[in-house]
Amino acid sequence: MRLAHMASWALALTVTPSLLLARVHPFGDAGLTRPAAAWARIPPQTAMPAGVRSLLDAKCADCHSSTPRAPLYRNFAPVSWLLERDILKARAQFNLSAWNRYTPEQQETLRAKMVAQVRSGAMPLPQYRLIHWNASITPHDLQVLTAWARSSSMPEDTSQTGSPADAARGRAIFEKRCTGCHSLTKAHEGPPLAGVYGRHIGSVPGFPYSAALRSSNVVWDRLSLDLWLTEPQDFIPNSDMDFRVPRAQERRDLIAYLQQLPR
Repeated sequence: MRLAHMASWALALTVTPSLLLARVHPFGDAGLTRPAAAWARIPPQTAMPAGVRSLLDAKCADCHSSTPRAPLYRNFAPVSWLLERDILKARAQFNLSAWNRYTPEQQETLRAKMVAQVRSGAMPLPQYRLIHWNASITPHDLQVLTAWARSSSMPEDTSQTGSPADAARGRAIFEKRCTGCHSLTKAHEGPPLAGVYGRHIGSVPGFPYSAALRSSNVVWDRLSLDLWLTEPQDFIPNSDMDFRVPRAQERRDLIAYLQQLPR
C-alpha cells in the first residue's frame, strides 16, 4: 500500500509540472489547447478536387492548417513544445485554411513544392509518421498530388504576348514563383540556378538529382529550358520537377533572366 502511495505521489509530481508547462509556448502558441473549432480545416469553398481535399485533410492538415488536431499528448510538455514548433513552421510554409488567399501563382508553386517534398520523403515529417502510421503517402496518393500539381488554374495573360523577352520581367517571375524551391546560390528542393544557362543537366556537385536527370545528357539552352518549363515530365520523364510555366511569354522572360546570370 505504501509503495502504491509513493508511486501516486511520484506520478503527480511528474505529470503536474508537465501539464502546467504545456501552457508555456517557447516557440509560439499553435492553439493546441483551445477547443476544437467548428469550421472545416480546409474551407468548403476552396477550389480543390475532392480527392485532393480528402488527402490533404487526412495527411497534411494536422500541421498545415489553422485547426490542429493532436492526441492527448498535446497536453504534456515538452512534447507539446515540439508539436507547436513543427506546426508553426508548417503554417509558415503554407496554410490550407487560407488556401484561397494565395494568388494563382503562389498556389501553383506550392502544389509543385508539395509533390517535390513528398516524392523525396521529406513530408510528412518522419516523427509525425512514427505516431500517425496512416499518414504515410502511398503511390496512389502521390499520383493524385502530381496530377493536381500539373494542372493549372492560372488565367491566360495576353498583355505581354508577342513582346521581346525581358530579363527584368523574368527576374520578377523568378522571385515570385521559383524561389519556393530554388535559390541562385544555394540548394533547396531544387539545385542553385546561378549559371544554369549553358550548364549540363544534373551537374551541380552534391545535389541529389533523379536518375532521369543525371542520365539525360542535355545542356540548358533556350530550347531545352523552354521544353522543361512547358512540361518537365514530357521533356524528361520521371524527373523530380512538377512545376510548369504554361505561358509562353513568361517562359521567354524567365529564360532571358536565367541566361544573363553569371556562371
